[in-house]
Amino acid sequence: MYLGLDIGRQYVKMVAVEKNKDGYKILDAGSRLVPEPNTTYDPEKIDKSHWVMAVKELFRQQKFNPKKVKGLITGVNGSFASVKQITTMEMPSEELESAMTFEARKHIPMDGTDAVIDYQILGSNKQEVDKIDVGLVACTKGVLNNHMDLIKDCGLKPGVVDVNPIAISNAFSFTKDIPEDGLVVLLDIGAISSSLIVYGKGQQFFTRDLPLGGHHFIKELSDKKDIPYVEAQDILFKEGLSSLRTNVDGKASDSVGIAERTVYDNLVEDLRRSLRFYGKQTGQSFFLKIFLTGGAAETVGLTEFVTEKLNIECAILDPFENMNGVENISVSNKSQYTTALGLGIRGGMSIE
Repeated sequence: MYLGLDIGRQYVKMVAVEKNKDGYKILDAGSRLVPEPNTTYDPEKIDKSHWVMAVKELFRQQKFNPKKVKGLITGVNGSFASVKQITTMEMPSEELESAMTFEARKHIPMDGTDAVIDYQILGSNKQEVDKIDVGLVACTKGVLNNHMDLIKDCGLKPGVVDVNPIAISNAFSFTKDIPEDGLVVLLDIGAISSSLIVYGKGQQFFTRDLPLGGHHFIKELSDKKDIPYVEAQDILFKEGLSSLRTNVDGKASDSVGIAERTVYDNLVEDLRRSLRFYGKQTGQSFFLKIFLTGGAAETVGLTEFVTEKLNIECAILDPFENMNGVENISVSNKSQYTTALGLGIRGGMSIE
């Protein structure tokens, strides 16, 4: 049994899977709120003790014994790591590692500790004969050590550490067929940031961290309506994007005009700029579909809003679609388990 444990800023999520001849079977899935229920969520006030308590409570809630786990797989958030596809000259492995370490320093926020890297040669570059494509993953020793300390404080034995954008890609690849032509766009909407991932068969892998998430959706509604955070959270859950255009009593509001720029416009604009950048860098801009995942993916009206603004079909990803064992689990908001599922699958991909 492999356990994918996604320690998010607002929720911790777990998915336990076992590998079989058909792929993977889901054994268990569950989530637990990190902050106190019915309180204003403040990302600045979440510390290690909150995560430790949430993980332990999650296992208790699921009646799950982590000691039965064959392998634990956790992930580092995309805002603390870098995932890049890089084109470079063919060179001996020692030189390549040195070059990748140098490259990593350009892309991760350095904290005074050394860069930790992993890379994989993807093959020859299609455009330039004497060059290769390399997949590079990097973070700092400080980030990795803090992550390991958190896992140990939860009473767990650290195992494989992945990065969340790769886990999301693995979950998608396992549940959906990657089209032969064109690009798939994944937007994982977390509490305080969102991970954008673009890839396709034989196409350049691209990921970027966008500084907006579900917390900003709620906070904007709370500020504009001048209502408590928890109340805004409840209204947003029921009404979604339309809640910005109605008062608490359901009547049309004059204080927030339809044409006024919202947090959703800012998110879509970040998405648009990122896709435009990808198109300019690669010459590829055939975006087939946008899939939303993460805790805030199911915000009512968001898929329609993205489709309308970008003229690209948008849908919510169900990571458990067609998976063996899904009938035995009971979860709401399935899209928030995408990362945890991808982490669990990564356990089965490891060389034993």
